[in-house]
Amino acid sequence: MDEFKTMRVPVARDAIAPDGSEVRALLALSGGGMAHFELPPGNTSTAVTHGTVEEIWLFLSGRGEMWRRQGDREEIVPVEPGVCVTIPLGTYFQFRSFGPEP
Repeated sequence: MDEFKTMRVPVARDAIAPDGSEVRALLALSGGGMAHFELPPGNTSTAVTHGTVEEIWLFLSGRGEMWRRQGDREEIVPVEPGVCVTIPLGTYFQFRSFGPEP
């Protein structure tokens, strides 16, 4: 049985993701984990795809756009605090930050 764990989002980043965003590792259990990603204001990430993981993103701050493409389906959606998006397996995606906040 897993123990209870509690933490806050770290101030310092742990790594830079392949797409160029800053990564802060959060908690994990045997079935999955969570991380906090941040893209500086005015930046655009590198387009990437995941071959082994699916993701659900929740935007906490800033404003921008998320591009996703899977096969012939492609879309760009506006993102802001409270917007949640899925990134299914094999989806190409890229995001951009507008304005003064990450």
